[in-house]
Amino acid sequence: MNTNASTARLAGLLYLIVVLTGIFSLAYVPSQLIVAGDAAATFERLVAGQSLFRQGIAAGFVCYTAFLLLPLVLYRLLSPSGKTAAVLMVAFAIVSVPLSLVNLGHKLDVLTLISGADYLHVFTAEQLQTQVMLALAAYSSGLLVAKIFWGLWLLPFGYLVFTSRLLPRVLGLLLMAGCVGYLIDVAGRLLVPAYPDSLLADYATRPAALGEIGTCLWLLIFGARASAFTSDTTRRMT
Repeated sequence: MNTNASTARLAGLLYLIVVLTGIFSLAYVPSQLIVAGDAAATFERLVAGQSLFRQGIAAGFVCYTAFLLLPLVLYRLLSPSGKTAAVLMVAFAIVSVPLSLVNLGHKLDVLTLISGADYLHVFTAEQLQTQVMLALAAYSSGLLVAKIFWGLWLLPFGYLVFTSRLLPRVLGLLLMAGCVGYLIDVAGRLLVPAYPDSLLADYATRPAALGEIGTCLWLLIFGARASAFTSDTTRRMT
């Protein structure tokens, strides 16, 4: 039980790092620096807010490193409830990490373009702005690929949470619904041009957010309950 509690809280701590750095790098920083459809304003904000932009990149590296470790700790906690599901959970999560890390290269390209280096003077202001927007667009496309696996890992993860009884079952349901939401979001952005402006785009990934933040806080604060497997084993032994 002590081992289970320690593993659960370690998973909660890693999850908290993923959540906080992810919100900062994926939501807060873009909201402060990116002006949709306005290359000149975006370029100006990026130049003025280079420090914040760099912090966002650093937070991304921390986020994806923590996310590399998180499923390995969760595997130790949840694998007794289903080895196959636990392996799939780890595989889907880990595949997303190199995709996400390589994708950060597009943000490093933006840093180069806004650096004001002498060799960039051969470009006009409009050309630099266009290249920055192209790099940001490439980054967004890379996120779309990573989102496939951010969604897929939630299905076996949610299943294990639901069946293990180590956490509230409602969290498992939210995580599995989050998988569906992520895949809907990816398909919508890829196939339906009007999707980003739709109501569905605002809510598709909400179940995932609720499930992941809820799971993170539960693991961190409460640890893990005694599993049904442990209880059954104890009863047989007595």
